[in-house]
Amino acid sequence: MLLNFPLLILVFAGYNSVVFFTTSTFETAIFSVTMISGVQWVFNLGDLLVAAALFLLFIELLKATRSGTVSIIDHMLSTLLFIGFLVEFIVIEQAATSTFFLLTLISLIDVIAGYSVTIQSARRDFGVGPGSGLF
Repeated sequence: MLLNFPLLILVFAGYNSVVFFTTSTFETAIFSVTMISGVQWVFNLGDLLVAAALFLLFIELLKATRSGTVSIIDHMLSTLLFIGFLVEFIVIEQAATSTFFLLTLISLIDVIAGYSVTIQSARRDFGVGPGSGLF
């Protein structure tokens, strides 16, 4: 059951939790490192959220290689989550940030890549296409 829902919903919930329930901003520094060049590299909360979303996107792409009814449900839920990201980005004032835009873009990539990987896997499973003998 847990494999059926899109993991990027955790990032969506995390962003909304910070925006609506805390006084923190996504510019809040988590840590900083002085580089060899002498420049201070600051890793902030927004960076952490985008990094977490990219990691979860990788897991979502691995999940997209599954076939069957479960993957169809997962793709539908990912599409609904992307619509949620998009509507919130357009409508909600607190979501009109670069961090949220990048999270919305990651969600779109999840939807497109998920459908693309599933279609390619289905073609390979059924042997449809050039060289398969069917066409």
